[in-house]
Amino acid sequence: MSDSLPSDPASEQPLVFVDLETTGGSSAEHRITEIGVVEIGPLGVSTWTTLVNPGQAIPPFIQQLTGISDEMVRDAPSFASLAPALFERLDGKLFVAHNASFDRGFLRAEFERAGIAFNPDVLCTVRLSRALFPREPRHGLDALIERYGLVPAARHRALADADLLWQFWRQLHEIVPLERLRDQIARTTRHFRLGGDLTEAWLDTAPAGCGAYALFGEGDEALYVGRSVRVRQRLRALLTGERRSSKEMRIAQQVRRVEWRETGNELGAMLAEAQWITRLRPSYNRRPTANTARTGNAPWPFDGAVAFEASGEGRLFHVIDGWRYLGAAESLDAAVRLAADGPDGEFEPHTHRLLQTHLARGLQLIPLAALTPAD
Repeated sequence: MSDSLPSDPASEQPLVFVDLETTGGSSAEHRITEIGVVEIGPLGVSTWTTLVNPGQAIPPFIQQLTGISDEMVRDAPSFASLAPALFERLDGKLFVAHNASFDRGFLRAEFERAGIAFNPDVLCTVRLSRALFPREPRHGLDALIERYGLVPAARHRALADADLLWQFWRQLHEIVPLERLRDQIARTTRHFRLGGDLTEAWLDTAPAGCGAYALFGEGDEALYVGRSVRVRQRLRALLTGERRSSKEMRIAQQVRRVEWRETGNELGAMLAEAQWITRLRPSYNRRPTANTARTGNAPWPFDGAVAFEASGEGRLFHVIDGWRYLGAAESLDAAVRLAADGPDGEFEPHTHRLLQTHLARGLQLIPLAALTPAD
């Protein structure tokens, strides 16, 4: 034990400062050789470290850099044998590391091989340093040692480097106003522990391109509907990303379920978004301001439903009838079937405005009334 901040004023979570040594830079190909953890909690500060048998040779230049040899790790435990106890040590704590994506990536891959899902909230001290001191040119660990007079017990050994981060953390409490420090920690922390049954693997299945998405909270309450030309990237930024707005942070904390629709183009995304907002009335979206009574009387200029084809991978047809968006279909036959039940639900003033605008720009529409779906 050493002197500590029994309840860290800048963080609402217990902290673990983590550093790894590895056989190389790829978590898919290389393995961990050493783990160092400095844990800060209500009872003070504790440290833990171990060598790890990587199950592969350590390249000579890595041995020279870290001082960890094949002989040193030969009788060390495998990661799989350490995984349950290490997970218990790290779980539920804010994971703090320098170039944190590297350390988190290696641990996540190793835990996955051991059958354990590892998704901690992560704070990168490189990013935190950049946010707090944007005028400083360098933010590597050697730069922090020089700038703040940190005292390394060694370099490129896991526990010694983790301790340097703990020293840096204490320095921040002395030189940065507490409210500013709290704010930047909140903005810089990445939240990989998603709500409900949401996982990172699930997030990877979201559309890479255009689409709309709907976020739901407890009791399946509709929270927010949005659209993006890169849905997967947008959801990742919203649910796990850094530098979100205060509104986005409030939404992300409440999300328990997400739906999305791939639309192939931006107009389709806007139509799907408008339909969802009208139907779901999500609490964080602004209500449409169009005069429904006025626009609702606008005559539908077509004989039944029409469709337009979205560009992009695969074919996708968006179907509209009576100034209402009915959805998307993967073929004209499917579009005809989608239109068969006719428009449903409330008139959508935003859909009316969108279509009027794009019709004026020459949007090419396909009348569906004359088409017969194939058997």
